[in-house]
Amino acid sequence: MKNLLSLLLAGLVPLLLRAQTVGPITVETRNSVLQLTVSGNKRLLQSYLGTKLPATELAAMSGGREAYLTAGMENQFEPAIRMVHADGNPSLDLRYVSHKSSGAAGSQTTSILLRDPVYGTEVTLYYTAYENEDVIKAWTEIRNTEKKPVLLTQYASAQLHFNAGEYWLTQFHGDWAREVQLVEEKLTNGIKTLESKLGTRTNFYQTQTFIVSLNGPSTETSGELIAGSLAWTGNYQYTFEVDQREGLRVRSGINPFASEYHLQPNETFRTPDFIFTFSAQGKGQASRNLHRWARNYAVLDGNGSRYVLLNNWEATHTNFNEQRLVELFDEGRKIGADLFLLDDGWFGNKYPRNDDKAGLGDWQEDRSKLPSGIGYLVKEAKQKGIGFGIWLEPEMVNPKSELYEKHPDWILKLPNREENYGRNQLVLDLVNPAVQDFVFSVVDDLLTKHPDLAFIKWDCNRSMTNAYSPYLKEKQSHLYVDYTRSLYKIMQRIRARHPKVPIMLCAGGGGRTDYEALKYFTEFWPSDNTDGLERIFIQWGYSYFFPAITMSAHVTSMGKNQSLKFRTDVAMMGKLGYDIRVNSFTPEEVAFSREAVATYKRLSDVIWKGDLYRLVSPYDEPRAVLMYASEDKRHAVLYHYLTTPRRKDMFGRVKLQGLDPAARYRLREVNLIPGTRSTQPDNNKVFTGEHLMTIGLNLAPGRANPLTSNIYELVAE
Repeated sequence: MKNLLSLLLAGLVPLLLRAQTVGPITVETRNSVLQLTVSGNKRLLQSYLGTKLPATELAAMSGGREAYLTAGMENQFEPAIRMVHADGNPSLDLRYVSHKSSGAAGSQTTSILLRDPVYGTEVTLYYTAYENEDVIKAWTEIRNTEKKPVLLTQYASAQLHFNAGEYWLTQFHGDWAREVQLVEEKLTNGIKTLESKLGTRTNFYQTQTFIVSLNGPSTETSGELIAGSLAWTGNYQYTFEVDQREGLRVRSGINPFASEYHLQPNETFRTPDFIFTFSAQGKGQASRNLHRWARNYAVLDGNGSRYVLLNNWEATHTNFNEQRLVELFDEGRKIGADLFLLDDGWFGNKYPRNDDKAGLGDWQEDRSKLPSGIGYLVKEAKQKGIGFGIWLEPEMVNPKSELYEKHPDWILKLPNREENYGRNQLVLDLVNPAVQDFVFSVVDDLLTKHPDLAFIKWDCNRSMTNAYSPYLKEKQSHLYVDYTRSLYKIMQRIRARHPKVPIMLCAGGGGRTDYEALKYFTEFWPSDNTDGLERIFIQWGYSYFFPAITMSAHVTSMGKNQSLKFRTDVAMMGKLGYDIRVNSFTPEEVAFSREAVATYKRLSDVIWKGDLYRLVSPYDEPRAVLMYASEDKRHAVLYHYLTTPRRKDMFGRVKLQGLDPAARYRLREVNLIPGTRSTQPDNNKVFTGEHLMTIGLNLAPGRANPLTSNIYELVAE
């Protein structure tokens, strides 16, 4: 034992300690377990994470790796926490004190109190297990019990340990208009880091979601894995460290880059939630777990309904007047839209918003464009039987604006440096309470003055550069953290006054897609790229973590050589909307779109709230196949997209999933062009669920034409 301890202190083997004094602490869902134990020297260890085991097997487990590694002591790997005390001591020694559990409907929260025996600093690890969804939410609270401030330089939400033969990381990277591109690679010895330092629009280059597969790459239906996502709208960091004995540590939390945090006496720092699910049945089951959890617990009105909207941007850009907008109300009604959304360009008088160079921050109606005001448009829309929504970008300002002239101290910018612009704009200093009041009042005044206003699109079109807060003064390292917290404070105030109005989370495309923001928003805008072919890949990537009800997908004119049907079929994979010149449609296209909207509304409950099965990946074949099946397995919607097949490509049958083997399903192609018939030879035939899942369907029976698509409905008889 003496030799083992010497090796441990030398950092030559992982921190493997024997549990002796406290019984196991079990965090469990229906199919998975995270078990923690306490060592003889009161260190908290993770002894197991995986498939649910018999209680006798779990009880027999002991030892493990330290659950929340600290810096400055014997640990030589990446720490979960690093603190510098007032006396300059840069170490933390966390020992178990106590734990307790409390339950709510469908979930149970376990808290474990750890304390430094010398300095008294307290760290509490929290785990909420969602029984039916097989999801665990983890976060940490760090309390300074000392008499003087301490400095936090590392503060993870969670740290998980794995022991497997090999590890495969699935990550999603991208850029503007090419978000969530899937990459899978083997993790090797050392540290792999995924992170953002963008401040706002933090997801542009790297989406804050990942999958780690154990003992080889997982498939949709097989393999053990963890799928994780951080509920944080600011800078984040994941580290994946494979040590010399092939153990893996996954650390998740706020990115500590330029974010050292001064914690005052008796102050508590709460980290964001890390949400994860363990699946022993591949990526598909992990996605369904997360989708179900999101609808039930995370997304505002996650089991409610959504509007089909028509946006004016493609039809008018910033060049419009009242008459043109009222005409667009009729175009929306023509295709069955529920809502008209007025996009950018409606505001500013001294500096009218006629392009993206002026007016941002001056949220009054442009009197030359809208002499009768927003109220007139809301009233006219209501009289025509359509809702009215509006675009805002309240966190931002143009230098050419009255707001900039009146409040230069409200803006994030470095002293003694030239201003650095993104899209001709700067970021407001949300840390400043006066700025928070201003942003809140922009939204509150609109909704209070116009109570029938039915929708808001909240945009954010630049990241932070040259960032400096005049309000924070000497504590600039708090900026990234406090900006994000301030955004949440504003949204909490808005939701307290206006709890039900739908708000789309938009950030120049998919720059913000996280579950903390979705507490306040009903949906998000995945990408400014609405090309149907590109959107298959983008929406496919998001589908690993986000349900269809959250994913806005619009029919636009973007997409070379793509039919209106193909673009519509792709948009019907998510939350359908339109941003297109309906007045340029032929009568046949109007009839098709009106029928498509009606079909979508009829099927929307299955699409939004059904279980998703990704059947054929566009990364594997020049086509994509996926389906949604209702929870009772009586109703399903099947999508088939041919992307870029070669002339002689031949496709095999596709085996469906998620059906009742004993039920009999009628297959019917929907969303056809009016006056055309399905070319599917099995159309309107009845099959057993067993046949559909073991033999499958030939979804491309004829010639494989690029950029064509089919949607099928299956109903149990």
